[in-house]
Amino acid sequence: MHEKTASTIDRPATRNLSALKRLLQFTRPYRGRLIVALMALMVAAGSVLAFGQVIRVVVDSGLGTGSAEALNQSLVLFLGVVVLTAGAMMVRSYLLNWIGERVVADIRQAVFERVLGLDVGFFETTRSGEVISRLTSDTAILQVVVGSTLAMSIRTSLLVIGGVLMLAITSPGLTGLVLVGLPFVIGPAWIMGRRVRRLSRASQDRVADVGAYVDEVIHGIRTVQAFCHEPVDARRYGDQVEAAFDVAMSRSMTSAILAGVATLLTFGAIGVVLWIGGHQVLAGTLSGGELSAFLFYAIVVAGAVGSLSDLIGQLLRGAGASERLMELLEIRSAIQPPESPAALPAKPRGRIEFQEVRFRYPSRPDTPALDELALVVEPGERLALVGPSGAGKSTLFQLLLRFYDPASGAILFDGVDIRRLDPRDLRRRIALVPQDPVIFGASAWENIRYGLESATDDDVRRAAEAAHAADFLDRLPQGFDTYLGERGVRLSGGERQRIAIARTVLRNPTLLLLDEATSALDAESERLVQDALETLMQGRTSIVIAHRLATVRDADRILVLDRGRIVASGHHEALMSQGGLYARLAALQFDPSEPAKRPELRAVSS
Repeated sequence: MHEKTASTIDRPATRNLSALKRLLQFTRPYRGRLIVALMALMVAAGSVLAFGQVIRVVVDSGLGTGSAEALNQSLVLFLGVVVLTAGAMMVRSYLLNWIGERVVADIRQAVFERVLGLDVGFFETTRSGEVISRLTSDTAILQVVVGSTLAMSIRTSLLVIGGVLMLAITSPGLTGLVLVGLPFVIGPAWIMGRRVRRLSRASQDRVADVGAYVDEVIHGIRTVQAFCHEPVDARRYGDQVEAAFDVAMSRSMTSAILAGVATLLTFGAIGVVLWIGGHQVLAGTLSGGELSAFLFYAIVVAGAVGSLSDLIGQLLRGAGASERLMELLEIRSAIQPPESPAALPAKPRGRIEFQEVRFRYPSRPDTPALDELALVVEPGERLALVGPSGAGKSTLFQLLLRFYDPASGAILFDGVDIRRLDPRDLRRRIALVPQDPVIFGASAWENIRYGLESATDDDVRRAAEAAHAADFLDRLPQGFDTYLGERGVRLSGGERQRIAIARTVLRNPTLLLLDEATSALDAESERLVQDALETLMQGRTSIVIAHRLATVRDADRILVLDRGRIVASGHHEALMSQGGLYARLAALQFDPSEPAKRPELRAVSS
């Protein structure tokens, strides 16, 4: 089977119910409960069909003979069937609902685990709201389908098949008449069902679009309000909601017409059968009990066929939801661990080597991000990267973390090609302190312990002290137990940076990657963060992306990158004396006589 990769996710239309077959793999652990539930379902359906014979007995033996004893016996039989039906329905309902809830929970877990393992390229081309929609609204649809709709469809199908058989046993002639009219009921249902299938998938896609837009706007709410963009975003959201509404109403209208047409044709056919059967009773060729039983079975079959059209529509929605979820489960990350991963040296050193590395981003295949880059970083070295935007600084970080693989060349970590390593083993020895750190909606304990889940509270506190974060955390209302807010909204920029540094201290990495964490801070916060970073960099290999050249004067070596190549290397003084790009960038930053050029620097050196 062809496997999709995380860089491409197609969305084919749902053509049939076969997508639901893929759910069977999730029911295998619960086969025992499923078998009992299906047995109860068949007993319930069979007992419903038995009512027709009970009615025949009541009419012909109880009422027709005028015997009170025969009537009592027939009514006792009736109550026995009622009790059996009720018991079977209770067992069926509970077990199938349990299986539905359990299967959907397993699917949610499986899809979420798969999403967590996908490469970064997938998230650059797929909206997070789309993924969230699949994990929430699509699984909610499946929850209903697996827990009730699927069982009702099986039960209804059994009633149709069993009802037709009982019709044939009761009166073959009238049954032939019913079967002649059956294509006139099934034909419209099939034709209109195809349109329901298309609209079901389209409706789910529009709902996903709405979710994605909400996700973008809520996460950027400060920008939205700062630019007074609320009316525009409200209008755009309204347009997307209306688009989703229109598709949903088209689906609902088609489903409603389908149900109405099926009901009209079905019960119209029953009226014809009742008219013909009534004349047969008057002629003495059919008993009243047989006609009553036949009418009961005809109503059961008609009701089942009528409800099947609606159930098929719901099943098709479930098939669309299943298809969208299975798409995520079928995606394979572009970054895969080798079958037999190599092991890193037990004693970490932190030596990094780039061997003629070439790389282009999938979204920009015509522009080289790194072009035959060769570089060696010795253990314990403090290396600074400077250069204009697009020079390849961040790309170097992304390749070191193996978010992408180079098109050619190799990257060695302590002498081992990182493509021979399990990505998790590699990343455990690296820590990244980004310019805009991620703070989770949890307590300070949990946010710092994100760096090492097994750390004790004492370990967390020592890390916070090393990052100059303990003082401000202790001043919070509940100290380290304080909820920091979604994305750390209750903290300042400098406080968020110190939380991120504490997380890294706890991790104790071999290689430290710093996307200069002080460029957006005030003077006091910058001093505290810089002190914490100095402590953090002691005795370990560090690579720093420098946006402000004043912060790299003490680096062991400075690399100047431009268009994916190293154009200069050396200490600050040596690079200044050489002239070139570094000297020009430094002049733009340090020469107070050229204030007009400083905005250009911020754009060039970011």
